[in-house]
Amino acid sequence: MKVNYSSLFLKTNDFKKDFYGTSPSVFVGRFNYPNINVGILAPPEIIEDAVVYDSPKLWFNNEFTQKEILDLRLNLINSRFNSHVKSYNKYLDITKEIAMSLKGADLEINLKNKPSKKLTLYNFTAPTGPKAELIKARITSNVKVDSRVEKAVDDTDLKADEAVLYLYKKGFEESFLTKLISTGNLGLKKNRKLVPSRWSITLIDDVIGKKFIDDIKNYEVLEKPRLYYGDYFGNYYFILLFPDVWNYELYEKKHDEFWTDFEFYHGRKTYAEDTAGGYYSNRLAVLEKLYELKRQATVFSLRIVTDEYKNSLGVWVVRECSRKSMQNYLEFENNELMIDYIKTLVKNKFSLDVSEILKQSKILAMIKNQIKLTSFL
Repeated sequence: MKVNYSSLFLKTNDFKKDFYGTSPSVFVGRFNYPNINVGILAPPEIIEDAVVYDSPKLWFNNEFTQKEILDLRLNLINSRFNSHVKSYNKYLDITKEIAMSLKGADLEINLKNKPSKKLTLYNFTAPTGPKAELIKARITSNVKVDSRVEKAVDDTDLKADEAVLYLYKKGFEESFLTKLISTGNLGLKKNRKLVPSRWSITLIDDVIGKKFIDDIKNYEVLEKPRLYYGDYFGNYYFILLFPDVWNYELYEKKHDEFWTDFEFYHGRKTYAEDTAGGYYSNRLAVLEKLYELKRQATVFSLRIVTDEYKNSLGVWVVRECSRKSMQNYLEFENNELMIDYIKTLVKNKFSLDVSEILKQSKILAMIKNQIKLTSFL
């Protein structure tokens, strides 16, 4: 059921140097690594439902518009300080508590200058609002932490990937897990450090995805080809599942450019440079569905980005759009019928001929050319 959060859309255009606010999140930068900026994100008011400012799952489920998300994030002041990723800073304890909190932490914030109302957009993370140098921060209320989160954070002998999988299985959304990793809250004691938010997002999707891959490789292959499809904020996904062992390929198309990355059965050795975080987020959504079906498949995923997607809102858009797409499918008698269908569908909807993209596909070439043992029986 949708909830009305209209009261949280602040109207202020005049931010103060000193304010009380409820912080739902932090932002860890990556420039000049390992000496990086860490930001406490908070609206300039004490707000009971501050979590709405930093919950992609909530935005998606409540059908927030692109403008509503931008308006929310525009009021999230980024109070920044500098820190080495491994050294102690008196404000790091505050960021750790914020990252662990269920509903955010009430704070008193003092800034060097009055922040200007300005939004910063990123390809990976959700937008952040006005930036200003932090002079002083103090938590003014008790911070509520889930006992399962406390357990994972307190266990300094538990590896980070094991902690992530434990909390994911308990239902914590990816954006929450990203905060825990970014602030150095998880992992072996000697390895804990700040991790840029951009890297943490991919780490979470990759760790969970690899666990699913290990599981689905034990399943039977899908019985018939399936085309899954869906859209969100002008991002359109067409995800083709072929009855075969696990392989995965992603093509992304925007205007006249396209990017692609792939992996065969034994996985990738390097980062997916071209499609970047979108590769791991889309892959995760597909793997969640295959795990649910208790099947494995060879996957060809096509993302078409239209002008409906006005501003980059972060990789979470890819993840939620992919999950939405994995709820709708058509089934075909053979691979050729599915491929012919997707060519016609994309041509009619976008006036786009995908034949050349399909011809370049490593996955489709493998399917077409491989000789199966069954052909000799």
